Amino acid sequence: MNKKKELLALLKKKSFLKKKIKLSSGKISNFYIDVRKVSLSPQGVYLISHLIFNLLKNKKVTAIGGPTLGADPIVSGVCYVAYKNKKKLKGFLVRKLPKKHGRQKLIEGQVLTSKERVIIVDDVATSGSSLIKTIEVLKKEKIKVVAAVSVVDREEGAREALACYNCPLISLFTKSDFL
Repeated sequence: MNKKKELLALLKKKSFLKKKIKLSSGKISNFYIDVRKVSLSPQGVYLISHLIFNLLKNKKVTAIGGPTLGADPIVSGVCYVAYKNKKKLKGFLVRKLPKKHGRQKLIEGQVLTSKERVIIVDDVATSGSSLIKTIEVLKKEKIKVVAAVSVVDREEGAREALACYNCPLISLFTKSDFL
């Protein structure tokens, strides 16, 4: 079985829940896809990381990051795969709020400069709000985001919202893959 089919089967088995649930956006949905149940497993992070690395390996990208918590295992996994494939790639995470101690940073991880070409990632894209917040944090630092990647696009406005920031959304799967 190829990696994409294997990941979809794993997501359907471990992450997909068909019941009414409140999303972080406040919306009520008839289904939930908890990608972390897969992205935080050895098989899942392996599959996700390889699939996303294959999307960016031939692009002029210097860093990968995203909003914590959904991006955390994905960023680490893709950075590992990049290292194994001899591609230089910086990893970073963007906090929701700055730390109240230490250096009080919003961006954690590798030092980024205005010369970076960044791809941001998240586990699920719904409205795109967490990815947009990440873009806005990076924009203040004059860091260029070239694209966003999600494991699942719920097809509820994220693609259109990110387009307003000149940031195309690439997704491994969409809602229709599950319903």
